[in-house]
Amino acid sequence: MQKKMSSKSKSRARAAEARNGVENICVYCGSGPGANPAYAEAARVLGRHLAEAGIGLVYGGGGMGLMGEVATATITNSGRVTGIIPRFLTEREHMLRSADELVITENMHERKQLMFDRSDAFVALPGGVGTLEELVEQLTWSQLGQHKKPIIIANINGFWTPFLDLLTHMTQQAFIRKGLEVIFTVVDRAEDIVPTAIAAAQKAAEGASEESVLEKF
Repeated sequence: MQKKMSSKSKSRARAAEARNGVENICVYCGSGPGANPAYAEAARVLGRHLAEAGIGLVYGGGGMGLMGEVATATITNSGRVTGIIPRFLTEREHMLRSADELVITENMHERKQLMFDRSDAFVALPGGVGTLEELVEQLTWSQLGQHKKPIIIANINGFWTPFLDLLTHMTQQAFIRKGLEVIFTVVDRAEDIVPTAIAAAQKAAEGASEESVLEKF
C-alpha cells in the first residue's frame, strides 16, 4: 500500500531539494566585532538566512565577535549550529555552550579538517589573520583539485577588496596561471550569501566551473 506524504514531509522535501545538497555551510569570521557595525549586522543576517533555509552552521565554536553573532542569530531563529574549537581556545574565545553540538579538538589542524569534512560550502565574512588563513587554505585546496565545494567571499563594505586586489596582482605576475585558477564567488551583501552558495553547489554538481580570478578581474 502506498502511503501519502504528509504536508510537513512534503515541505521538508521541497526545502531539501531547494538546498541542492547543501546541508551545512562553514563560516569563517573574526572573533572580534571589527570597526564597522555592518560586519556584525552581516553576520546576524547570514545566521538568520541559514536557519530559514534549513542549512546548518559549522563554525569555530566561539561566542565572541562575529563568530558569536552568526551562531547566536542561527540559534535564535531555530537553526542548527555545530561549533568546532581547539581545547586551548575554549576559554579565550568563550566557547558557545548553547550550540547544538560542540566538538573540542586537540589542535588547530584537527579543527580545520573537521570543519572541512562537515561542510558543503564555505563563507568568509570579515576577520583577522585566522580568517584569512582559513580562507586561503580552502582556496589552495580547491586550486589543487582537492575539493569542489563552493567558496563565497562576503565582501561586506569592501572589507576583502585589498585581498582580491592581491589575487589580481598574483595573476598579473603569472603566479596564478592557466590551469591553476583560484575558484570562488564574491558577494557584497549578506542577503546574497545563502542563495549564491546553493547556486554554486548546483553548478559544481553539474560539472560547471565558477568564475576564476583570471576571469573575474
